[in-house]
Parts: sequence; C-alpha cells; structure tokens
Amino acid sequence: MRTILACSVVVGLALCSAITCAARAAEPSPELIAHGKALVAAGGCAGCHTTDPAKPFAGGKRIETPFGAIYAPNLTPDRDTGIGAWTDADFVRAVRTGIAPDGSNYYPAFPYPYFTKMTKDDTLAIRAYLGTLAPVVSRNKPPELRWPFGYRGLMRVWNAMYFKPGLFEPDQSKSAAWNRGGYLVTGLGHCGACHTPKNFFGADRDAQALSGNEVAGWFAPRLDGAARTGLKSWSEADIAEYLQSGRNARSHAGGPMADVIVNSTSRMSDADVRAIALYLKSLPPARRETIVTPPDDAEMKAGQAVYAKLCVACHEADGTGAPRIYPPLPGNALLQSNNPSSTLRIILDGAHTLTTPRAPNAGEMPGYARQLSNEEIAAVTNYIRNSWGNSGLLVTPAQVAKARQQGANGE
Repeated sequence: MRTILACSVVVGLALCSAITCAARAAEPSPELIAHGKALVAAGGCAGCHTTDPAKPFAGGKRIETPFGAIYAPNLTPDRDTGIGAWTDADFVRAVRTGIAPDGSNYYPAFPYPYFTKMTKDDTLAIRAYLGTLAPVVSRNKPPELRWPFGYRGLMRVWNAMYFKPGLFEPDQSKSAAWNRGGYLVTGLGHCGACHTPKNFFGADRDAQALSGNEVAGWFAPRLDGAARTGLKSWSEADIAEYLQSGRNARSHAGGPMADVIVNSTSRMSDADVRAIALYLKSLPPARRETIVTPPDDAEMKAGQAVYAKLCVACHEADGTGAPRIYPPLPGNALLQSNNPSSTLRIILDGAHTLTTPRAPNAGEMPGYARQLSNEEIAAVTNYIRNSWGNSGLLVTPAQVAKARQQGANGE
C-alpha cells in the first residue's frame, strides 16, 4: 500500500512538473514580446484602436469611410469583449484574411488586404505583445454604413474580386534593406491604404499604387518618383527625417499623417525607417503628371496681395520660409498636388508643427477661414501653387467652399 501511495505521489509530482514546464514553454519570451511591440508600432495599430490613451488598444474609435463609419474593435486580452479568448489560429486568420473567429468578414477599413503579406511568425509576435496588455472591458460597436454596405455577406464578393491573399515576395535582385522596406510599405505599414487611389468599391487601383489619394478631407500625396508632385526631389535622408520627426527641410506633416508619425514611424527603428526610404526612392512614377495651365495675371496679382499681407512674415517674399519651422513653398510636392485639399485645410484651419522627440520645437500658423473669403483663399492658393517655379492646377472658389464645409462638418 505504501509503495502504491509513493508511486502515486511520484507520478503526481511528475505530471505537475510536466504541466508547469509546458505552461512555461507556452509563455512568449521577452524577445518575442519586444518584437511584437515593434511590429505594432510599425503597423500604427494604436492610431485606430486607441480612443482613450489611458486604455490603449481598447478600441471604440470612429473611422470614417466613403461608405459610412465603422468603429475599431477592442484588441486587449479581455475574454468577453477583446481577443483574450481567441486562439492563435483565430488571430492569424483575422489579421491575414479578414475573417473573424465567428466566420464573419471584416471590412477592408481594417487593412487585411495589406496585412496578408505578413509572415505567420510576425503575426503571432503581434498577438504575443497584445496579450501583455491590461484587459479592458470595451464592447465593440456595430458599423454605421449606408445601405447596402452594412451586409457583411457582400464582403465575400468584394474579396473574390479584389482581395489577393499571399505573403510578400522578396525580390532576389534587391538588397535585404530594400526588401524590408517593401515588406513594411506594402504589408504591415499599409501605406497604400491612404496613398493609393481607390475605385468605386473602395479597392486599390493597383496600377496607380502610391500615387496619391484623398482621405478625410486631406490629400495623402504621391510617394512615387514623380518629379513635381512626388518624391523625386527628396533624398532618402529627407524621407527618413520626415518619418522620424514629422518634418524636414522640404515639408511638414499634418492631418492624418501627423497621427501616423506620432503613433508609428517616429517609434520605429532607424534601420526600418531607412529601409522604407530606400524602397520609396526606388519607385518610378505610377502615372504621368498633369500638364498645368498657369492662372491669369489678375488671379496671380490678387493672390500676391493676400500673400503680402498675411503670409510673407513667416514664409518670406520668396517663399523659402524657415525650414523645419515654417515649411518652404518653392518645390513643395504636396503644395503642387493636383488635389489641393491639404493646402486648403491648412489655410482655412491653420496648422501646428508636429513635435516629436527628434524635433521638439513648435511652430504655428493661424487659420484664415473667418478672415478670408472663398475667392481670396482660392487666389492665394493659386499664387503659391504657381510661384517660384511651382506649377499647380487652378483652384476655384467652389473647391474652397467645399473644403470649408468639410471642416465645419468635422470631416
């Protein structure tokens, strides 16, 4: 009897030891968690999934789309309202194919068409990091989409037409850094979600990848090698500085891009930011630049009068400004974009220079929505878009009125 009891104790201890070892083995390593944290920063996940900074990744943020609004879900490990009860397979399927654990489809405002390019190991590293967050009870809100877009079953048709699942395919003729940049830009970083034009159904126009797109009343500019409105005139160092600090000698970040820099690129490693810069500088123009007819003399004189009265003190008579404080206007790619939305938003609402650890000094431009008429704003916009060697399409008072209304509506 004693022998049987002794054996039972030994077996029990052995089983407990085995279970403990298995549990420890299942726990993600600190290295894996740190890698996942870096990937979450590269993906800018906090930008959409954090509403209250005191409750990071608890979701609830309203995201406007051309089809209505959706709300970002809870990514904390709460078992009832977050992802705590999900399996690894659930998480991988959701991130890389846009299918929830219950089999329903996500909308592509969640950028799974880009995340599909991520490796399984990177996807699970993200899950490992999210698993370390404090669980928050935050129930997901249903989307507010116009009919018939609220029917998730339609996403099966959308996926069949536009979703191309598959990992990022490295180009063996390119360097490891170039391929890393491509992986980040086309996959985890999902740059095309904002910077690539969309068709009527909200899918990317792949033939015009990264050639600019309007987002929430702003224009996400070209990231390809277009000479006037793209990044041809930017060096790799210019791109890296912009992504890390929110400004460089050529431009300042504003609008949605400011959030991307705060939540994502300013937190990335130097190597990854340089890889992105290397990749972007290799891209040829995805489409031709528009031939521009300059405004007539009367329009230019009207715009010059406004500029001399309100703008010259900071931007100087020759538009050179004070680089990294007041952005220069000559050769400014965003300023010359076919779509003037970002320029109009800044003139109407003003701008605050983004401050980051690498660029803590602040600058500010007042808004002129109350001070200037639509005609005056159109004139000064046309003046700065077509002076000092610049060339931009004519902006009309009607476009200013639309931008003014969007600002009033909070768009």
